[in-house]
Amino acid sequence: MNHMKEWLKAAGIRAVRTFAESALAYIGTSAAVLGDVNWLGVLSAGAFGAVSALLLALTGLPEAEK
Repeated sequence: MNHMKEWLKAAGIRAVRTFAESALAYIGTSAAVLGDVNWLGVLSAGAFGAVSALLLALTGLPEAEK
């Protein structure tokens, strides 16, 4: 049970970081000024990155392995 908590925490942290990285990359490539940002696209790209990170975490997380 303790290993599952550790894995969930590590996977969650990785998913949040990947969300932020994906959203930032989308913002950086889509607009020159803040008003031109397609925020729905930013959230979509971030969500896709987070889901991808969680799915990849199923194969193993080095930070959660002992």
